[in-house]
Amino acid sequence: MLFDGLRFRHWRSELRADGILLLTLDRADSAVNAISQAVLGELEKIIERIVIEPPKAVVIHSGKAGGFAPGADVKEFQSFDATGRIEEVLRRGQSIYGKLASLPIPTVAAIHGHCMGGGAELALACRHRIASNEASTRIALPEIKLGIYPGWGGSVRLPRLLGAPAAMDLMLTGRSVSAKAALAMGLVDKVVEPTLLLDAAVQLAGRRIQAPFKTRLLAWATNTWLARQILAPMLVKQVARKARKAHYPAPYALIETWRRSGGSMSARLKAEARTVAKLAKTPTARNLVRVFFLQDRLKSLGGKEHGIRHVHVVGAGVMGGDIAAWCALKGFDVSLQDREMRYIEPALQRADALYAKKIKDDTQRSETRARLNADVGGAGASKAQLVIEAIFEDMQAKQDLYAAIEPQLRPDAIITSNTSSIPLAPLGEKLAQPARFAGLHYFNPVALMPLVEIVRHPALAPETERRLAAFCRAIDKLPIPVAGTPGFLVNRILVPYMLEAMTAVSEGIPGPAIDKAALGFGMPMGPVELIDTVGLDVAAGVGKILGDFLGMQIPAGLEDRLAGNRRGRKDGQGFYKWENGKAVKPPLPNGYQIPADLEDRLILPMLNEAVAALHDGVVDDADLLDAGVIFGTGFAPFRGGPIAHIRAVGADVLKAKLEALQGQYGARFTPRPGWDNPALRG
Repeated sequence: MLFDGLRFRHWRSELRADGILLLTLDRADSAVNAISQAVLGELEKIIERIVIEPPKAVVIHSGKAGGFAPGADVKEFQSFDATGRIEEVLRRGQSIYGKLASLPIPTVAAIHGHCMGGGAELALACRHRIASNEASTRIALPEIKLGIYPGWGGSVRLPRLLGAPAAMDLMLTGRSVSAKAALAMGLVDKVVEPTLLLDAAVQLAGRRIQAPFKTRLLAWATNTWLARQILAPMLVKQVARKARKAHYPAPYALIETWRRSGGSMSARLKAEARTVAKLAKTPTARNLVRVFFLQDRLKSLGGKEHGIRHVHVVGAGVMGGDIAAWCALKGFDVSLQDREMRYIEPALQRADALYAKKIKDDTQRSETRARLNADVGGAGASKAQLVIEAIFEDMQAKQDLYAAIEPQLRPDAIITSNTSSIPLAPLGEKLAQPARFAGLHYFNPVALMPLVEIVRHPALAPETERRLAAFCRAIDKLPIPVAGTPGFLVNRILVPYMLEAMTAVSEGIPGPAIDKAALGFGMPMGPVELIDTVGLDVAAGVGKILGDFLGMQIPAGLEDRLAGNRRGRKDGQGFYKWENGKAVKPPLPNGYQIPADLEDRLILPMLNEAVAALHDGVVDDADLLDAGVIFGTGFAPFRGGPIAHIRAVGADVLKAKLEALQGQYGARFTPRPGWDNPALRG
């Protein structure tokens, strides 16, 4: 009988009475079905046995409640990179998936929950795919985010299934799609209720389904030699708007390999493996894999238990209102307090706009909106397990608020401040229970920025910090514990970058030239545009608070703009004119040469302050610092973070550059304490 005498750790098999074989992927000793070499090896043995005694059909599904498969085991790939075996592993995966695809019987992947990367490539190797309509069901090929692209046959199979435009969009962006969207584009053949998934997969295995003629024609036509030559330059142009080839080579390599690779399946797979293996050895890929693990580390902080059901936010301004709206979106009951209803109404309107964008189902949108309630009287404070104070930056006003609220709080309640600059120890010194007080510093815009700083102080209880980290994960944010020193971590490192940009503007260097220099390094947005985006008033306020601490001053000229209500994007005018939410940047004068040292002037102050922050113990270690700066500022991810970049270039080299700038421009470039730290030398 099929599989007699064979035992598997990661797969279970059941041959049904109707002759259909159910294969259940349930990786041992793991909460998820990451596709390891052991998982692949067992699959290969199963396929070999199927060839000998073929069942009527095969249905592959997951034994994990959370998802089908999250992708390849990234830790294993790291070890294969270290031993130079990447191409060998890619070819092996291609071979095993190829054997599955070549089976002469129907094969069906039944997808519930996440189906990503190598898991999606496993599904693509099946003849048919069926998905549950659960909101958690998402399909993606996100390898581009790790500096590579699908290497187990996905980049070859997907264009010929969906047509090149749709397939390239999925692979070049790495975005995930819902089951409904996957059905519309032809990625899956059917979508059903989760409880019906397995039965429907069995039924699908017994039918011969073919994509519509129009879909098959498009898939063929867009992959011909001529179509590839026409489409490839268009795709390159689209990618170039978002990523530079020197910084992120993977999307360009994917397009070029597809453009020139025709012929047999074997030849196309060989080209895929060769190119992906080459990409995996680049500094970009290695740094992006490092960032992947840094993100995982932040996600692991605090665990899952936080004991918070009701959140009370005080202060309905942009930050407070948006924090409240986001918490309600993520399932919490939220009360939003301010002095009068007229201050709360704009926040509720912004919440409605957020929910209209994020939630397509009318019922779910109404339920979400019902969780967010205006609370002028502040009655919600007594019900909440978490209070978030988000009023203006004045220590006395905040302390007065805490004195009024603390007596109302539940015994298990935590009180937090969204302050961006006030030290936590003096801020909470009058509290009766300072152990249950902390900073919970969000970034603007709340809906887009992934990081939240949990700001420590000497009296903070470890359990309070743990619960706050767990809460951050519950609202889909990345927590990072930081010391309550001026600027905490992110603002401390970002402000020198912004102040130096303003200094350059005051010297007559055009804003677009300054932004171009920063983008050339790999920053996601130039500093002048960033200042306009956050607001010149906000930048000035934080700059004044941190200026003395950092040894930097706000340059001349900013006051004139503020006096003229030119605060940036929100006024339609700052350093740039703003139209339809976008900066209108004037062209550089003909023949203008960007100063050769401008990039160093912008970036080295950030690196200098990162070294000082590590030296001062703002975070626990260098990896956490890199994670915080990447996810809090967007610092060029392909460089791996400030400390990783210092290690790559050389601490002595960069310190010498700082000293040269110090000699030319003054004391603000003086190397800060910490450049002798062994952590900077790997």
